Amino acid sequence: MGEHVLPGNPPLTVALRRSDRARRITLRVSHRDGRVTLTLPKRTPEREALAFLREREAWVRGHLDRVAPPREVRLGGSLPYLGREIALRPAPVRGPKLEGDTLFVPDDAARAPARAMAFLKARARDSLSSAVDRHAATLGRPVGRLTFRDTRSRWGSCSSKGDIMLSWRLMMAPPEIGDYVAAHEVAHLAEMNHSAAFWAVCARLYPDHRSARDWLRAHGDALQRIDFAAPAEVTA
Repeated sequence: MGEHVLPGNPPLTVALRRSDRARRITLRVSHRDGRVTLTLPKRTPEREALAFLREREAWVRGHLDRVAPPREVRLGGSLPYLGREIALRPAPVRGPKLEGDTLFVPDDAARAPARAMAFLKARARDSLSSAVDRHAATLGRPVGRLTFRDTRSRWGSCSSKGDIMLSWRLMMAPPEIGDYVAAHEVAHLAEMNHSAAFWAVCARLYPDHRSARDWLRAHGDALQRIDFAAPAEVTA
């Protein structure tokens, strides 16, 4: 639908979005990058949604004040991997190479964040795919297509066709967190809801699911704020 700008100091840019699934107007402030999204049900007039936005402007600005700045991934810095910090260092290598607590990449500062991201995606395809296969075998249910994305609002999803999506950012969390999310989505192959029956299946696959959920609530936003964008280039 586009964007709407609320005047003020500073002006607020709000993304407008219609959803066939929405039943009411909702406002969301991303803890990852401060993006504000106003979602409208299919038949709700835009003027009604904008009035809703104006009434809650103070709420939006209050949340934006609490959004922490992004953490940039850069050559010479560090990034989380499996719950620990690893250094990102230049070396005469052709691609990312992990040795102990150091990830070596070619000496190219502009491409270092993308190479670190590629490393995490490759590791996700290996370890999280294995976790999904293991939990699916325990449940005795087939998995459709498995994909890895960078999503803002969820760590994974499972479609009615059995297709599972997981966030590759889970590779920055401790290993048990990715294992839990894999189990959670596999459990949806049996129960496409979050009923008591679903949580019983989830507990069968991953008994300590409450601790993993608590960890994501406490630390998930910090992982979402890690910025893999290339550093800005300044020219004379």
